Amino acid sequence: MTKWVAALAYVGSTYSGWQKQPNKTTIQSVTENALSRIANHAVEIFCAGRTDSGVHASEQIIHFNSSADRTVEQWLRGANTCLPKTVRLLWIRPIGEDFHARFSATARHYIYLIDNGPVSNPFMHNQALWVPNPISDGCLQKVGSQWLGEHDFTSFRDSQCQSAHPRRRLLDWQVDRKGRYVYVHVVANAFLHHMVRNMMGVALMVGRGKKTVDFASDVLRARSRSAACETISSCGLYLHKVYYPESWAGCFSNQKSHFNSLRGL
Repeated sequence: MTKWVAALAYVGSTYSGWQKQPNKTTIQSVTENALSRIANHAVEIFCAGRTDSGVHASEQIIHFNSSADRTVEQWLRGANTCLPKTVRLLWIRPIGEDFHARFSATARHYIYLIDNGPVSNPFMHNQALWVPNPISDGCLQKVGSQWLGEHDFTSFRDSQCQSAHPRRRLLDWQVDRKGRYVYVHVVANAFLHHMVRNMMGVALMVGRGKKTVDFASDVLRARSRSAACETISSCGLYLHKVYYPESWAGCFSNQKSHFNSLRGL
C-alpha cells in the first residue's frame, strides 16, 4: 500500500457538499469513483475539511491509500479524465504513513468573495455573493480584528454542528478589494459548521452601516446563535488553502505563505 496526498479544486454549486450521501452527488463520491477507476479497486478518500453544499475549493487536501502501481502522471491524467469538469485534481504525491489530511493540518484558510457592483456579474452567478449596496472595507476589517484569538464561537455555530466544543483560534482576518470584488480572508486552526458564513452575516451588517462595529464583539460575547445574523449564502465561500507543519512543507505547494510567518503555523 502507498499513501498518496493530493489537492482538489472544485466549483461546488451543483454538489450536495463534500461528504458522501445516499442518492446525492457529492465531491467525495465523484472523486472516489474517479480514483477507484484508475486504481482498479475501491478507494476511500479523507479530506482536510468537509465543505457544505454550494461551497467551492481552490485547494482542498485529500489523502488515500492504494495498492495500485501507478505513477503520478497516471493518477493525475486518469483521474481528471474521469472527473466532472467542475472538479479537478491539481497535483498528487506519495507521502508518509503518519500523514492525515485532516488531523495533520494546523490551519484552514477560507475566502469569502463578494461582488459589490451595482449590477450582478452573470459570469459569477453562484460563485460570489452579490451585494449592490456600498460596503465599508474598513468596517469589515475592524469586525474581524475583534474576533482574533481563541474564543468560544458558539454565536457562529450552526445548531447541527457536531464538534465536541465551540472553542476555535482565529489566526487572521484580512479584507482585500480589487475593483468591484471584496475578498475576505479568514484563517483559523479549525472551523465550526457554518462558522464563516455566520461571521460574514454579522460583518456585512456592520460593513453596510446597519450595525456599529461594537455589534461584532457583542455577538461573540453573547455565546448564542440567536444573537448573530442570518447565515450568508454558500455561493461566495472558498476553501482556499490548508496549512501543515514544516515537516510536511516539501509535499505541498506555496506553504511558505505570510500566514505561516506571521502566525507561527
